[in-house]
Amino acid sequence: MAALHAYDVLDTEAEAEFDDLAALAARICDVPTALVSLVAEDRQWFKARVGLETAQTGRDVSFCARAMLGEGVMIVADTRQDPQFSDNGLVTGPPYVRFYAGAPLVTADGLPLGSLCVLDSAPRPQGLTPFQTNALEVLARQVMNLLELRRALKARDESEQTTRRALEASEYVGAWDWDVAADRGVADE
Repeated sequence: MAALHAYDVLDTEAEAEFDDLAALAARICDVPTALVSLVAEDRQWFKARVGLETAQTGRDVSFCARAMLGEGVMIVADTRQDPQFSDNGLVTGPPYVRFYAGAPLVTADGLPLGSLCVLDSAPRPQGLTPFQTNALEVLARQVMNLLELRRALKARDESEQTTRRALEASEYVGAWDWDVAADRGVADE
């Protein structure tokens, strides 16, 4: 959770760069829904979403909470046939997820944050093609690159603000000399 919070991204506004990656994942995998899902303590929040109005769901129904802990893409070809998910509220009720594939979003330190996932309301016994699986992994790495860039830009902006404040404060700082023999202070102007 600390790694996720360090990115300071939860509950931020939509950003076209993330939306574009989700849209590309949906297009490549030929599904109606794709999400950039970040898993927090009690919820999964969607930084980007295509084909889903909901901005978040409870962690208790999160497929991504499981996908982010695995190696590579987690594929559930038919959620109704999978004992882990058959009674999940997202399967038995709206949006009626029948197919899920999620690529983990992992920091450079190996800490999982969530997943880039694609969903369908129809099962896909064939899963994803090798090309689609690889593309989902590549796009997940691009999501992480965007998160890193976003964090670096924020750090740069904070550093520039600190420098600007220091320069503004320096207007009130001067040099003082104490003339010990005369017992008086002299300040520059």
